[in-house]
Amino acid sequence: MKKQVSYVYIMFNFRNGALYTGVTNDLIRRVWEHKSKAVEGFTKKYDIDKLGYYEIYTNITDAIKREKQIKGGSRKAKLELIETMNPNWEDLYNGLITSQ
Repeated sequence: MKKQVSYVYIMFNFRNGALYTGVTNDLIRRVWEHKSKAVEGFTKKYDIDKLGYYEIYTNITDAIKREKQIKGGSRKAKLELIETMNPNWEDLYNGLITSQ
């Protein structure tokens, strides 16, 4: 049986623009939903459609705890997470779909 993984992720609209933090068990599907504006809400309103950062968890409880920690943190801390993984602010979604 394949172990279920979960993801905490940060999306953005442009470098240093609006940020969105979320959690999901299917990162490719969820980012595609944001990109296609399939769901009403913050990311659609602010045209947030680029994956800037993500973490992988084997336990959904840990992922949710981390999502809350990131959401409760400062904007500066979120920007630092993105800069650490993605210093050029590329859309990491493209790498995810080509690695499948």
